[in-house]
Amino acid sequence: MTSAPLAARLSIPSGPLFFPVTAYGPDGAVDLDAYREHVRRGVEAGAAAVFACCGTGEFHALTPEEFQACVRAAVEVTAGRVPVVAGAGYGTALAVRYAKLAEEAGADGLLAMPPYLVVAGQEGLLRHYTELAGATSLDLIVYQRDNAVFTPETVVSLARTEGIIGFKDGLGDLDLMQRIVSAVRSEVPGDFLYFNGLPTAELTGLAYRGIGITLYSSAVFCFAPELALAFHKALNSGDDATVNRLLDGFWRPFVELRAQGRGYAVSLVKAGVRLRGLDVGEVRPPLHEPSDDHVKQLARLIERGEALLQEDM
Repeated sequence: MTSAPLAARLSIPSGPLFFPVTAYGPDGAVDLDAYREHVRRGVEAGAAAVFACCGTGEFHALTPEEFQACVRAAVEVTAGRVPVVAGAGYGTALAVRYAKLAEEAGADGLLAMPPYLVVAGQEGLLRHYTELAGATSLDLIVYQRDNAVFTPETVVSLARTEGIIGFKDGLGDLDLMQRIVSAVRSEVPGDFLYFNGLPTAELTGLAYRGIGITLYSSAVFCFAPELALAFHKALNSGDDATVNRLLDGFWRPFVELRAQGRGYAVSLVKAGVRLRGLDVGEVRPPLHEPSDDHVKQLARLIERGEALLQEDM
């Protein structure tokens, strides 16, 4: 059942959903000043929401104390202008702990990431997410990917659960997503939110739009918000000529570059933020930094993307 406040704020795609990186200083500690600046720039650029300490934000690498400090900083910077959704993950007990930390920090909702390591059956997955939803007053978005893959019947049960307002897909199985959307639409009254959560969602934006999913997370927004906003506007206005030009000239080459290294969905994005003038530090192990050559390729790609935008002016 949808809870109006957060669901209503997320349902209209006014801009890309912003998943900020987590900033670290030279000593490897969280740099809250740089993090606040990163979040501030994103909100002022036009982000529709801030998803703090999620995948791009290296949730896996943060202590509970660091997690709460970052969520609190994001809440302070946004000052209610856009909702703040925090990550929550691992097993049920730890997910509940992170949910309570996020609640104390003032977050508006949670992105519930897959449980750690185990491959659970549908009954166990359903119990995990319903127990998490029942342990917090925050609205919950369930994230499908890797070891948390759901049947349409399970998603129907999730959509009927108080506090669960949406479903984010990081798997990319459009046949499964169409069946999920159809099943929930047929069996659960009211609106239920869906998000394209693939690592570079713009590349599949046209396909997801075809099954009615227009909300998506944009990693590129972290370092090139002008590109992400132009793509978002074109996609949602039906300007497919602009969409295809940006796909061909920027997003496809970016995805091909991202595929050159494991963990580049985070570390290459972080390199992009540094290229644009904000020192957010390096990624924490076990992730690693992109090679110098790959960073140079990213810089050229950003320049190419900017040139594509100039063609519209």
